[in-house]
Amino acid sequence: MVSGQSGGREEGRRRRQGRVKLNQRQSVAHCGGLSISVCPSLKASTGSWFSTKGLAEALAQGLYQSPQTPPAKRAPCLNCNFVIGVVGNSMVVAVIYCYMKLKTVANIFVLNLAVSDLTFLITLPMWATFTATGYYWPFGGFLCKASAGLVIFNLYTSIFFLTALSIDRYMAIVHPMRSRRFRTVAYARITCVVIWLFAFALSVPTALTRDVFNITNSNTTVCGILHPDKENTVSVKQLLLAISLMKTLLGFLVPFIIIITCYCLIGRALLRAGHIQRSSHPRGDEVLRMLTAAVLAFFLCWVPHQVFHFLQVLTQLTLVENCAILEVIDTAMPFTICIAYFNSCVNPIVYSFVGRNFRKNLMRLLRCSPGGSTRPHPSISSKMSALSFRASEVLSLTVKSRPSSEVK
Repeated sequence: MVSGQSGGREEGRRRRQGRVKLNQRQSVAHCGGLSISVCPSLKASTGSWFSTKGLAEALAQGLYQSPQTPPAKRAPCLNCNFVIGVVGNSMVVAVIYCYMKLKTVANIFVLNLAVSDLTFLITLPMWATFTATGYYWPFGGFLCKASAGLVIFNLYTSIFFLTALSIDRYMAIVHPMRSRRFRTVAYARITCVVIWLFAFALSVPTALTRDVFNITNSNTTVCGILHPDKENTVSVKQLLLAISLMKTLLGFLVPFIIIITCYCLIGRALLRAGHIQRSSHPRGDEVLRMLTAAVLAFFLCWVPHQVFHFLQVLTQLTLVENCAILEVIDTAMPFTICIAYFNSCVNPIVYSFVGRNFRKNLMRLLRCSPGGSTRPHPSISSKMSALSFRASEVLSLTVKSRPSSEVK
């Protein structure tokens, strides 16, 4: 009887301790926007996954709860991305504006892409401070919302401009004659304005669902997601789920399919043109390699993060509840975020630095040579268009010459 009573008291004590620990985790979840997990090895896992609705919050909260990823070790990665990205994209802007001019569609898209990356890169020092200080946000609520919104804003603008570049290159190379009417500077500028406005509209929900929260038991302030209360739980969860699905579909999957399709058609056209003009235009293989490198860079930078983001969407839908998978997501997400952020550094290399003309103008910029050359400097895409145009002429002449040869 005594042993039964003592056993009952012991069980009650364990239950009370469990409730206290759960309440502590729920306090963190409410303040930091983190969700609760049944996995004992995680402090506040992304199990239900309302903590990572985009790159900014994944950085701010995905790292916060994972004991396998100390935050201080992630700050150098962000600092390196900031330095390399700002220097590279600033050079792209300076070279295009001073020497290459905004006289081609491709130059306009590349310039806007570089500006988009710069708007994102200015937020990296704040996120680096956030991680280096153990997830303490000293910058206030407005910058919390603005920084999170700018990260998602850059996600959409970058991918949309890359998609526009891919479509432009496809039209210029595969349909050089028919696309002359639409591939104008005026149309390119209108397209850029539409992309900026559309990306801004898509990023507003992310900014509105972020705020700063004070965690009393640790005496710190974090930048996190607004946690749903009992009155609006369903509506907030649906909003966060919609933001997640929108990021996966519009922020990656649909543009990626378009980019892959364009580059496959471009590659096929260049291979056909190269087969006919291999002796007179050996540069075709080099252009094809550049296109392949651009696709691979985009693929390598974004696919890892999007894969884990999709897994977290599945956990949000409670389709995945395995603790081992949740721990893998918590551990891997910070690294995939750094890789995704590195895309802002890779873009200048892939889309501009590989061009000999850009390198020549870059050296002129570093030597402080005056701009405004007597003849316009073509962009990489212009050279590709010229090459494809000559190839298309040969293809058309070959087709037209067949009937006459048969008559003879």
